[in-house]
Amino acid sequence: MPIDSRARLTRRACLENAVVLLIGTAAVGCSGSTDNMRLNLPAPTEKSTVGPGDVFTLEIVGEKDLPREYQVASDGSVDLPFVHTVQVAGLEPQEIARLVRKLLMDHKILTDPSVVVQVKEYNSRRVTVLGQVTKPGTFPYTPGLTLIQAVSQAGGLTAIANLNRVNLTRRTGKGSRTVELSIGSIMEGRSPDIPLQSGDRVFVHERLFWGRGRRDPAHRSPPATGSACRRGKARRRAGAGQRC
Repeated sequence: MPIDSRARLTRRACLENAVVLLIGTAAVGCSGSTDNMRLNLPAPTEKSTVGPGDVFTLEIVGEKDLPREYQVASDGSVDLPFVHTVQVAGLEPQEIARLVRKLLMDHKILTDPSVVVQVKEYNSRRVTVLGQVTKPGTFPYTPGLTLIQAVSQAGGLTAIANLNRVNLTRRTGKGSRTVELSIGSIMEGRSPDIPLQSGDRVFVHERLFWGRGRRDPAHRSPPATGSACRRGKARRRAGAGQRC
């Protein structure tokens, strides 16, 4: 091949490599927020309403022989002494206490009962963590749970997790909202941890690898030049090679 043709091929290869490098840099730079300071995420709301699976204690003052602990059934109901089946899903503890007090009086069981209700376990409250975590799934929510703690419950991040591309979806009064954030900035102390609320969904994306074993679809190998051409000529003499 003429020298000027090889020079043109070499310049073309350099240009192609530069373009690939710029595309890769841009992809990394746009992969997510780096400081989480501009996230348009509604503040978490704390609710104390009960739901299926939740466990609460109910005490009727002066009635020491009655059961104290109850679990909400899958249909949102619970069987209570004297008043039998009562729908409690979606009610606050104090609302359950008022309802039971009213039923006791309506059925003329007690004239002026004092009822105390306290939630023991919120099993209906869950958060979901999926994607590049060791143990993806749904986990119990406890008040004050943060993003880092939820990822820890899921066994931590995998080796190919993208620290700058984590989606957080939260239900609001107007539907749901998803934001993309950087968990890496939290781990490095550049951003505060993010408090979660019951029902939040977390998805950790996978990192893209353009190295050995995997290639970006836009990448094209540059044409062989120089010593590669000489090796190609040698292989052609052996019956298999490449053209330069």
